Amino acid sequence: MASILRLSQLLVGSKATVRELASQGPAALRLREMGVLPGVAITLMRTAPLGDPLETLRKAEAEHIMVEMVDGS
Repeated sequence: MASILRLSQLLVGSKATVRELASQGPAALRLREMGVLPGVAITLMRTAPLGDPLETLRKAEAEHIMVEMVDGS
């Protein structure tokens, strides 16, 4: 069974596929402009020392991205 969770819940080094952008408005537009679209494969490379932001996204933005874990990560 596929594991669906929020991008903000991924651990560093985890690989996932974007399944859904749950938000609308300026944040969703920014994510689309960055190439965060359903079907895109992503890897969480690192987070900031205090956990926010996640590389180029803030946790608040990552909360709106639903991802499916890739087997083996």
